[in-house]
Amino acid sequence: MHIHLLQHGPDHGPARLTDWLTSMGHSYTVFHLYAGELTPRPSESDALIVLDGPEALLSQSPAWFKAEDKLINRYLDGQKPLLGIGLGAHRIALALGSVVAPGTYTETGWHTVTLAPESSLDLPETFTAFMWHSYVFSLPDDAFPLGGSEAAPLQGFAWDKGRVIGLLCHLEATVASVKQLLGTAEWPSAPPSAARYVQDVTQILEDPNRFIHLAPQLDRLMTQWLKAA
Repeated sequence: MHIHLLQHGPDHGPARLTDWLTSMGHSYTVFHLYAGELTPRPSESDALIVLDGPEALLSQSPAWFKAEDKLINRYLDGQKPLLGIGLGAHRIALALGSVVAPGTYTETGWHTVTLAPESSLDLPETFTAFMWHSYVFSLPDDAFPLGGSEAAPLQGFAWDKGRVIGLLCHLEATVASVKQLLGTAEWPSAPPSAARYVQDVTQILEDPNRFIHLAPQLDRLMTQWLKAA
């Protein structure tokens, strides 16, 4: 399969996703929309991944969002797999009629996700994922919830029998991708009253094994997602 990935900022790359695609024999192309690259045609790929990006874009609505919205809706109306992560999940949720707004808490670092009993995804009942957000989304109509953390009760959803998946949490993170994020990206906004679940740089990087443990969860998710087509 050939997969297209839409990137929204220089600090929010595909991380382990491209390694996984290559290891499974898939090809891919990354489109850097923030740098002026045009959105691809739906006919040119077998699946689409909408990556994370700065949450400030949700209020700024750059001009290239219109073309991205059109592409997302083409995939929603079609039969090809569509995956959104972080900002990408917000964009898909909006296209499905959900509400996207600042959450009660900001989450950065490592937090536990508890799988929802009605989740259609085959993942562990509890697992630790990397978080980097202050915005949350409501569950789209006809979607199944992934599960939630203490700070964000909805960490993801599956729609159209798992063909479309949105993830607030990050299973694709690597040491390198997170170090880049910590070094150059703007941190999610977190007033003192909402900073209960905010970890600092030391806490985030203190255990490199956490990144290794993400890999099998990403493999399970990606395998199910592409099979759903």
